Amino acid sequence: MQPPEIPDRFNEEKAAYALRGIGQPDIEAGVEAVRSTVKTLTLQPGVYRMCDARGDVLYVGKAKALKNRVTNYTQVMRLTKRLQRMVSQTRSMVIVTTTTEAEALLLEAQLIKRYRPPYNVLLRDDKSFPFILMRHDHDFPRIQKHRGARKAKGRYFGPYASGGAVNRTLNAMQKLFLLRSCTDSFFNNRSRPCLLYQIKRCSAPCVGRIDEAGYAELVADAEAFLSGKGSGVQSKLAQAMQDASEAMDYELAAVFRDRLKALTFVQTAQAINGQGLEDADVFALAAHGGAMCIQAFFIRGGQNCGSHSIFPVHTNEVEEAEVLASFITQFYEDVPPQPVILLDRKLEEAGLLEEALGSKAGRRVRIEAPQRGPKVKLIEQARRNAQEALERRQAESSSQAKLLGGLAELFGLEEPPERIEIYDNSHIQGAHALGAMVVAGPEGFRKNAYRKFNIKNPDTQPGDDFAMMREVFERRFGALVNEEVQGEREDDHKSEWPDLVLIDGGKGQLSAARKMLEEMGVDDVPLVGIAKGPHHGRDGREVFHLLNGREIMLPVNDPLLFYLQRLRDEVHRFAIGAHRGKRSKAITTSSLDEVPGIGPARKKALLMHFGTAKTVKDARLEDLQRTPGVSEKVAQMVYDYFHPEG
Repeated sequence: MQPPEIPDRFNEEKAAYALRGIGQPDIEAGVEAVRSTVKTLTLQPGVYRMCDARGDVLYVGKAKALKNRVTNYTQVMRLTKRLQRMVSQTRSMVIVTTTTEAEALLLEAQLIKRYRPPYNVLLRDDKSFPFILMRHDHDFPRIQKHRGARKAKGRYFGPYASGGAVNRTLNAMQKLFLLRSCTDSFFNNRSRPCLLYQIKRCSAPCVGRIDEAGYAELVADAEAFLSGKGSGVQSKLAQAMQDASEAMDYELAAVFRDRLKALTFVQTAQAINGQGLEDADVFALAAHGGAMCIQAFFIRGGQNCGSHSIFPVHTNEVEEAEVLASFITQFYEDVPPQPVILLDRKLEEAGLLEEALGSKAGRRVRIEAPQRGPKVKLIEQARRNAQEALERRQAESSSQAKLLGGLAELFGLEEPPERIEIYDNSHIQGAHALGAMVVAGPEGFRKNAYRKFNIKNPDTQPGDDFAMMREVFERRFGALVNEEVQGEREDDHKSEWPDLVLIDGGKGQLSAARKMLEEMGVDDVPLVGIAKGPHHGRDGREVFHLLNGREIMLPVNDPLLFYLQRLRDEVHRFAIGAHRGKRSKAITTSSLDEVPGIGPARKKALLMHFGTAKTVKDARLEDLQRTPGVSEKVAQMVYDYFHPEG
């Protein structure tokens, strides 16, 4: 009996899979996982997650009709190569239905930010955008820079393009409106004005140099200025200067003159080429050689709050308009949408984006792609900035690629490293010890991957750098081994193995790290120790120790040496900063914090009575019992804690 003839279409698909590097069993398993999900779907809007065999999220998408959208993934030959690879890795799906497509769009942005899937367009900013916050939780409001969640009571202005832009604005605000920038604790403990008052940067409300009503007027003027009503503030200052001059109070007139001059300078520096714009964001996209850059201009109250270049990743085989649309939804996940959003191109889903962002902002949001008028000049400026930023980025990437290729040749790696981890320890005579890890790669330093390790092992002797390095490696690579073998993960993100590990130290630190890795069965991670040269680094040269005992010294003008020194200096900076933070935190803590049953009130009562925590520790039981506000039972608990031997 002859076997049934295989249809030509099946053979064509099989050949197409082979050309794309996709195994037929993989693609069939992925399609089957999608088909099994489709059977349970309806035509409701919602969000779907495609997951691999480990449960890691590969892709997050939204749909107006889930069944229709997900069914498209079963028609493999109509998909791009990128989506075919995604389907071949898919083994399960997670579905969340929503009431409207706009809700699905917002949920999609939240899930992309949470899971950072490899097949979604992602933003790669390590920090949130900064705001200026006028805090209203005090009788004399404080002006300050703010990042992160907007939980504090007050008015937020921004976002600004960078911390530098905020600092420049705050500096001008201090000159203009003499508002305090100190913390509440500093404010409450002043007996005389600080230096800022002496240099005319603060009105010194802390010591009564201005009353509450007068300070409130300054705050109102500052908020009006930040809201784009600077002309009214300017007229007010000009009139005050004129009145003081007519009253022959020339010293006061000079103060108003200096404030007026500062205001004029700020308004001139923040002038923009966009008439009729009050609060708006401007975005333009440039693409070249598979890379993309989105330039953002922030306009608040008719003033330029700076610009920022953003380089999304995972953009291969993705249309430019789709990248821009995905960028907008993710960008406004953390930033309040402005009334007007100007783009350099029209988007098919502009109406849906307007609906979603409007519901998030609680007011109407307009998305425009101007074709004529003064707004076009602003778009062209943003597009030109995006193109120039992309060219600079690609030039830097080319130089970085050469350096990584040089590292591979120098240390005998099979290929240029994609992930380099650099380690260092920091402590002062063993106190507040911690280890630090920074990460670098083709795109530069990856600050969102930095980690610090508090040294917790009680067997580690103070100042024992070798033991500290062993503990750091045990925790870092132990977590990787557990994840690899048992599928355990500390969070929703899959950890990455390094292609090269640099250790700040010589043969001893390198040996300690190698021994720990060998005990965990890890033998394929290249390790290199960076030690000071024969003149203890004074000549700018280091010795690089390899696992095979080989030692390398590079010429003092070698670009590779400069790059490795930059990596070493970055881990130094991060370790010292983390150590300083840990030390500062320890200064504000007390041994009383560790006593069970002692809250803030009893801790305060004990400190008020004895003066210091050490005196409390050394006190007799009878003395503790005489402390106001402390019962005999609590006194016994404190005494027993500090005298366990009885």
